[in-house]
Amino acid sequence: MSSEFNYGGSHLSIGTCLDIAAGKIRGIIDIKTAGRVLASWREVEKIVHKQNPVYGINTGFGPLCDTRISEEDTSLLQSNLLKSHSVGVGKPIPQEMAKLMLITKVHALAQGYSGIALQTLERIVWHIDNDIIPVVPEKGSVGASGDLAPLAHLFLPLIGFGEVHANGDRFPAARVLQAHGLQPLVLGPKEGLALINGTQFILAFAVKAVQRLDDALNVADLIGAMSIEGLMGSARPFDERLHRLRPYKGNKHVANCLHTLLEGSEICHSHVNCDRVQDPYSLRCMPQVHGASRNAWLHLKELTEIELNSVTDNPIIFNAEDTISGGNFHGQPLAIPLDYATIAAAELGNIADRRCYLMSEGRYGLPKLLTNNAGLNSGLMIPQYTTAALVTENKTLCFPASADSVPTSMGQEDHVSMGSISGRKLHQVIDNLEYIQAIELLYAAQAMDFRRPLKSTPVIEACHALVREHVPFIDHDRIFADDINQLHQLITKGTFLAAADNAAIKHHINLKDDEFGIY
Repeated sequence: MSSEFNYGGSHLSIGTCLDIAAGKIRGIIDIKTAGRVLASWREVEKIVHKQNPVYGINTGFGPLCDTRISEEDTSLLQSNLLKSHSVGVGKPIPQEMAKLMLITKVHALAQGYSGIALQTLERIVWHIDNDIIPVVPEKGSVGASGDLAPLAHLFLPLIGFGEVHANGDRFPAARVLQAHGLQPLVLGPKEGLALINGTQFILAFAVKAVQRLDDALNVADLIGAMSIEGLMGSARPFDERLHRLRPYKGNKHVANCLHTLLEGSEICHSHVNCDRVQDPYSLRCMPQVHGASRNAWLHLKELTEIELNSVTDNPIIFNAEDTISGGNFHGQPLAIPLDYATIAAAELGNIADRRCYLMSEGRYGLPKLLTNNAGLNSGLMIPQYTTAALVTENKTLCFPASADSVPTSMGQEDHVSMGSISGRKLHQVIDNLEYIQAIELLYAAQAMDFRRPLKSTPVIEACHALVREHVPFIDHDRIFADDINQLHQLITKGTFLAAADNAAIKHHINLKDDEFGIY
């Protein structure tokens, strides 16, 4: 993998975007890209001098699009735009999200259709490279006409206003610029509009969601396999021949993964000839349920990558005589798949909760509530209450924001996507899902211990061993919130997946599929 990425010239993948944000790859503007940017900038200058009416360059904004702006006021118009549109409220979005917004905006502007000045683009790259990240409130975008409010806050520091995160603290942008010997920029015609017109708030949340949901899907299959072992479920429903008859990509992937994870298990082999005809749905329908969520993830990934490499500005400048005021800023293409992915994430939690309940019932040779001393000890009775609460909370978050629209801008913007809300809700659901998965992991590891001395397969045993390094076997009641939080950290920090991957590599087990990657 290259250590540099050419903004505006190379194809930007989700993985590369995240790597730039993490400082693993450096984004650059090469000579060819700089030439395109300068050429577009000169076309805007021609428009101003010729005084041809072009939206946002020499006219007002939104319902003021018929108001002409004089040539000498075109620069003031752009700085006023950033100030007046900075109306976001709520707590700041995570710094990584704001940095992803900067990265995705540079890549869109660098394609040369936006009339941005090269020095403005270079200043944004300076913010990225020096990890001086603007403070962006989380609420205020309706997801059309661009993510106006959050993008306005994102770029206030360019003109010396707003706040930035720097060196682990929060400062007025003007003070940080002064400390680095930099002056605020004077925006030229079209620049303010180019900066705030776009879907980069929605897109940043989509990029990060693709990564987080990918991890959650992989975790779901691993913990699901552990639950199957704990419940002595059958691996027969994961036979490749079955899924060849209904060949959804996600279903086939999950079935293959579960089959691979369970192949050669002593636990599985020990009950091959038992009289249990069928397992409950939460076990045997994992390929269909986890797989459906993977199909939704694939759709979100595909559309996010299209958006990553798109120009979502307005108007689009082909040349001084050819500009188009269109609707590439409208967030609906991402809003709907984000809502779809929210349901997909919630369903992973739904089925995980059912497996927790199943393991607590005292069926299939397991003790009731997964404890030998039920009565004096409540055992794993109450953690399932938490999964039930989280599952229900997720259901309330599944209402699709993209199904709603409230007209804005005196009716000029009469249909909006609300995709910014779709993106934020998806992350709330994933937050809850990660706790649900931590609780299922607590149940599954405990259930597996009741199958000893029988062993599972190398990957599943490595996952179980990692749990036991941090959370001991439960032989009496204790504060289970501590156990849940320990397991949650293993999941969210990537330790759980890393243990599985290392075991798979060590034992030459292939759990990967390139189509389900993010690069």
